[in-house]
Amino acid sequence: MAGYDTMIFGASYGSLLATKLAMAGHNVTLVCVPSEAEIINSEGTKVRMPVRGSSKQVEISSLGLPGRISAATPSDVNPADFDLVGLAMQEPQYRAPGVRELLDAAARAKVPCMSIMNMPPLPYLKRIKTLDHHRLMHCFTDPTVWEHFDPALVTLCSPDPQGFRPPEEKPNVLQVTLPTNFKVARFDSDEHTAMLRRMQDDIEAIRYETEDGPVELPVKLKLHDSIFVPLAKWAMLLTGNYRCVQPQEARSIRDAVHSDIGESREIYEWVQKVCIGLGASPDDMVPFEKYANAALGLLKPSSAARALFAGAPNIERVDRLVQAAGERLGMRHPSIDRTVALVDDRLAMNRQKAA
Repeated sequence: MAGYDTMIFGASYGSLLATKLAMAGHNVTLVCVPSEAEIINSEGTKVRMPVRGSSKQVEISSLGLPGRISAATPSDVNPADFDLVGLAMQEPQYRAPGVRELLDAAARAKVPCMSIMNMPPLPYLKRIKTLDHHRLMHCFTDPTVWEHFDPALVTLCSPDPQGFRPPEEKPNVLQVTLPTNFKVARFDSDEHTAMLRRMQDDIEAIRYETEDGPVELPVKLKLHDSIFVPLAKWAMLLTGNYRCVQPQEARSIRDAVHSDIGESREIYEWVQKVCIGLGASPDDMVPFEKYANAALGLLKPSSAARALFAGAPNIERVDRLVQAAGERLGMRHPSIDRTVALVDDRLAMNRQKAA
């Protein structure tokens, strides 16, 4: 059976999902800037990840995989040519010239879209009937980029795997630091959900040849019927990623979580209560202990915090989204409000400097 063709916005984090799909025999086109496209098309992508039970990392090159990974600029692709569109850019990037038009073309072509963004796309939030999406517009850099999407054609992964581009390497290299799974919610339709199920099964069957024999690699796609499962990432983001932002500098995710483990647990469980108030089952959530243990290995500040202290005028505002969702339920938490205020202040400072 022929593999699926997937187009993914973003060649950094997107290369992780692309690599897993290509290893399973599916073809992927990464949409990126010309300099990235040139090196990916000439040298392929390289994803490095730890493997359980081994002190050695594996480096997976896209060259020679069963499926093909290629790269293109936004003007060189047509979403209608693909079976699935992946969203792996940061939310503010979708309003960039060229990217915005391609995103709108994907919406109008009615191609199923799967997001691996931390910030849920607005059409996905429309699938959660307990949310008033009109009251969430202020959480997005530009909510109008999503206006032509059919919510039934948009799904979301909980992007639990962590990775970054090593600054000393070429831009076709991704280092995975936390090799967990992408947990994806089903589409509304059985037909589109069947595509995700096949991708899940194909990735599950992958065995990677090493000098010690074939091994099972981490980072899989796990399909769930509940549309609330991807929201499990919210508690992690509000407990760790956004609390990396301090008044004067950014701290590591590990320090954000473990410098005051009691407060971290309180925030984590409050966010989980928000999700449950929206309709999630407690079984959709990830226990705090599991997250806190994983955070011990996250020794860098989050990408959001790094971007803020590098002068970014916009970042993904999941912190503000969770605050708004809590307010919808009549819930507030002082630590969440403090985090939102810190991010607001830093963004205002960055915009003033850029003006």
